[in-house]
Amino acid sequence: MGNNTVTIRDNTTGKTIDCPVKQGTLGHPVIDSRALPNELGMFTFDPAFVTTASCESAITYIDGEKGILLHRGYPIEQLAKKSTYLEVCYLLLNGELPKSDEMQTFQKGICRFSVLHEGILNFFNGFRRDAHPMAMLVGVVGGLSSYYHDEMDINNPEHRDLCAKRIIGKMPTIAAKCLRYTLGRGYVDPRYDLNYVENFFNMMFSMPNKRDDVDPVAVKALEIMLILHADHEQNASTSTVRLAGSSQANPYACISAGIATLWGAAHGGANEAVIQMLNDIGDPKNIPNYIEKVKNKEVRLMGFGHRVYKNFDPRAKIIHDVCHQLLECLDDSQRPLFDIALELERIALEDEYFIERKLYPNVDFYSGIILNALNIPTSMFTVMFAVARSAGWIAQWKEMLEEPGMKIGRPRQLYIGADVRDYVPMDQR
Repeated sequence: MGNNTVTIRDNTTGKTIDCPVKQGTLGHPVIDSRALPNELGMFTFDPAFVTTASCESAITYIDGEKGILLHRGYPIEQLAKKSTYLEVCYLLLNGELPKSDEMQTFQKGICRFSVLHEGILNFFNGFRRDAHPMAMLVGVVGGLSSYYHDEMDINNPEHRDLCAKRIIGKMPTIAAKCLRYTLGRGYVDPRYDLNYVENFFNMMFSMPNKRDDVDPVAVKALEIMLILHADHEQNASTSTVRLAGSSQANPYACISAGIATLWGAAHGGANEAVIQMLNDIGDPKNIPNYIEKVKNKEVRLMGFGHRVYKNFDPRAKIIHDVCHQLLECLDDSQRPLFDIALELERIALEDEYFIERKLYPNVDFYSGIILNALNIPTSMFTVMFAVARSAGWIAQWKEMLEEPGMKIGRPRQLYIGADVRDYVPMDQR
């Protein structure tokens, strides 16, 4: 951290204040404005907190201008190519890549916590069969807090680690049960002879009357998708988890709050919107007409551009290759949608309108196509996102609780309502 300061002057009163400037390992410096209320009687105004650093974090770094995404300093390109989702989980939680014995211990712990209590399974019976899977996920994850009273002391490091492993271990099991419940199928127990992603596939799609070996290309595609969505700095759902956690709420309630935030169409629902868009287009020959509607602002081009990444989404480059590898595995029923996606991708990348506006395909464009190709219903897309992001959520929650002097979150506001006024009795109004 540097010792630079920025002088802020109130031109009305002539008062000034020197605010420290903090510099992180990477990225833009930040102005520490905490002294403003006491010294100048002012707060900063920053709707949606787009220019405010809400915390210090050593987990994830994003440079939107350069298209950089790092987890604990490791480029996402290297992690996607060389790592596994569980190894990335360990990295996010502990700050370093695990040694062989550490990884084995971690994997065993995750496996041990993957089974659901019979009482938790009974939660599902209270939902309608046509309930949205995200509604079930919010409720069941929050309900986990009613089963582990003796191991939820957030001030106990061992309890925090146990909660982290439980979340990562149980999320695929709960997600698979959400899918099977909507399909009217029975619960499938986790299998300890399969790895994390293979087990997830098996719990979702296993049938008692036949044995299907999981396609390794499909497993790899889903694993990379999980890695790419594991954490993404202080996005809306992660910030929600941190804000809820700052009140000392239990971790399951915090993760449930993050899931609820992710459910929003502006956050986790983008990949589902991509499939809806491709279905609306219907045929590659309709793409030019759709593009014209986009230019005329009649419809939106879903899955292109990104709020943070201004030139390209580094995750999209990775998942693009995986998406194309799946092309050879698709059956005839899936081919039309994929052909529309490929042609839309080609046209958008060559059209000056989209090039000038930097509307390149983002990770949601390809992840939606991949999930569709894996025969995962669109209603489950955000659930899959939540499974992946649970690692980042719990890592951010754990980091926040370990900060010295952690305080409850309390954003300020600019009040624009009525001035002070006296109550008027009803008969005089």
